[in-house]
Amino acid sequence: MAVTFTDLSVGQELASTTLRLNRADLVRYAGASGDLNPIHWNDRFATDVGLPGVIAHGMLTMGAAVQLVTEWIGDPTAILDYQTRFAAMVPVPDPAGSNPAEAEGAELSIVATVGKLDEAASTARVDLTVTLGEEKVLTKAQALVRVAAA
Repeated sequence: MAVTFTDLSVGQELASTTLRLNRADLVRYAGASGDLNPIHWNDRFATDVGLPGVIAHGMLTMGAAVQLVTEWIGDPTAILDYQTRFAAMVPVPDPAGSNPAEAEGAELSIVATVGKLDEAASTARVDLTVTLGEEKVLTKAQALVRVAAA
């Protein structure tokens, strides 16, 4: 079923998901993006520069978050604009570490809600809440989406 403008209301939750990022995801993203910075794969280097350990690429986190909007609307070309601010790092634990709960990676929670509707333009601003535990890792994460008229 296609989403129509009349189906939406401000504050409405559209979709939510939990996403795990592990070290293998970081390696795949590094290869695909060309961002081979060692803070994304080398614990010693990351801690030497003052980080808590290996961290996820910001653009990987950003892209993973907007995927929820793409799946909800069903058409990636309907996303007219997407912006965010990076608020916190996403540490990705070593799978060989001592804490079994961390072996599967960093768990992000992503929730998409309607932030604003523009009936004249038939668009919806979709606000994304992206958290790691209780901490927001992206703020002002907003996608402007073209929605079919009723």
